[in-house]
Amino acid sequence: MVRLLLLLCVFMFFSCTRNLSTEKYQKSRDKVENVHNRVEEFDTDSVLIGNYARMYTLDDYLLIADHRGYNKLIHIFDKNSFCHLASTAPLGPGPSEITVLGHVAIDEKRRKFYVSDHGKQKIFSYDIDSVLVNPDYIPEVKLTIDHTNFPSEYEYINDTLCIGRTIAPSGVNDYVPSVSRWNMQTGKIVPISYNHPEIRHKRITYASSQRYGLIAELYSNYDLLTISDFNGNLKCNVYGPSWGESTHNHYYGEGFFDNSNHLIVSYSGGDNNTDAYYPTRLFVFGLDGAYIKTLNVGYKINSISYDDKANRLYLNLNDEIQFGYLDLDGLI
Repeated sequence: MVRLLLLLCVFMFFSCTRNLSTEKYQKSRDKVENVHNRVEEFDTDSVLIGNYARMYTLDDYLLIADHRGYNKLIHIFDKNSFCHLASTAPLGPGPSEITVLGHVAIDEKRRKFYVSDHGKQKIFSYDIDSVLVNPDYIPEVKLTIDHTNFPSEYEYINDTLCIGRTIAPSGVNDYVPSVSRWNMQTGKIVPISYNHPEIRHKRITYASSQRYGLIAELYSNYDLLTISDFNGNLKCNVYGPSWGESTHNHYYGEGFFDNSNHLIVSYSGGDNNTDAYYPTRLFVFGLDGAYIKTLNVGYKINSISYDDKANRLYLNLNDEIQFGYLDLDGLI
């Protein structure tokens, strides 16, 4: 009997220790710094870009993908002067055109970027130096996408390892998202998501970092983020103040791992059916999920893109300014 009680105590001790290390409940996030006045506006050098755009950096260049454009869909700028340098990826059904613009992945080593076309079910390869000198540049087809399970966004590491959010269509007008390892050469997809037992209808964005070997799943319909390693081993669940409340609100937007051991994510918490849907804050966490501070941007954020070389955050906004940037040096 004594031995049984001792074993039970040991089991309970280790269970509590495990829960303390992986389950993080944050009832308040009140260390707020207002950075609204530190957001610097930039224009796009007379290039008209729609209100749904995503940005990417490659070397000294800022790429803006215009998902609602009517002509060329990807515009390239000098990321310091914001001078327009070139545009590519014309809209259309032709062999060098894009029908449904998807994600743009960056291959720094080969100075290429890869563009998903979800209409043609293909990913095209663009050489940035060729695009800059040839206005009629024609990309190569890198691969064909499997429409039954495909990457919607991904971090390109090499041709045999990408980490991204994959989509598997399910039933009528539904899908199952997962963070996965993806081999471009073979097409093999290995899900590495942590599936929380209390989530019934999973909707996520994600962040990944080759440097830290970590992924974060950011839930849009629950006040929850999870951090795991590249093999899918859970590091922690991070529950926000609204965990357990109605999923009528929109919670996390996008996120990234910076150069200084932080996970930074955009956050809303507002009603899905109003302008409160848009994130206006950035939460800063440690790599262990510990809350550090809040950066109050004060603008409605459509999308964000982190430049790890300049430690700068580019912002596409649905507000009085469309594009801006926030230098992170000295803020964290």
